[in-house]
Amino acid sequence: MDIDDPKELVRHGYDALSLRYDQAYGAETKYQPWIRELSGRIPADGRVLDLGCGSGVPVARALATAGCRVTGVDISGVQIRRARELVPQAEFVRADATAVDFPAASFDAVVSFYALIHIPLDEQPPLLRKVARWLRPGGWLLMTTGHRAWTGLDEDWLGGGTAMWWSHADAATNRAWITQAGLTVEQEEFVAEGEGGHALFWARRD
Repeated sequence: MDIDDPKELVRHGYDALSLRYDQAYGAETKYQPWIRELSGRIPADGRVLDLGCGSGVPVARALATAGCRVTGVDISGVQIRRARELVPQAEFVRADATAVDFPAASFDAVVSFYALIHIPLDEQPPLLRKVARWLRPGGWLLMTTGHRAWTGLDEDWLGGGTAMWWSHADAATNRAWITQAGLTVEQEEFVAEGEGGHALFWARRD
């Protein structure tokens, strides 16, 4: 399959399989402890950016329910439309995460689960530098990244007849990129998934 524009392939994949993705992954409970812990680390009405928010469920909804003021960004128009319906108390923007911009020190936290892994490798460090700038002093980045380096394609993602594309750096590289962006990695853990898994980072802006 020709993947001259991997971002367009990702956008189309999530447009086509938004519901199927939620059925496969949306009910997972692993998000809840992360969200509870994050809620305890930021102000009760803190501003949170959900970068790669998908349909808004469960992450944006849980954050909004906890009292956070949530802005979600996703490249998929279908995901954004569903997020606006499912989480009306949050604000959602359809945009490429690498192209969107916000004023400096806009957010108490940025969360990004399983989104960086869909962005071309050379665009990931500049995005992390932008994220660091968007955070207020003391603000948190909570993000999943690749654990092992891999770039590849699934031509029948989730058995839905649609392709999906990923691009991972390994955990050590991701840690270095986060640090080079100006953030301090406070915690790192491995999140198992199937035969592999991802890295979860808690990083803080000084």
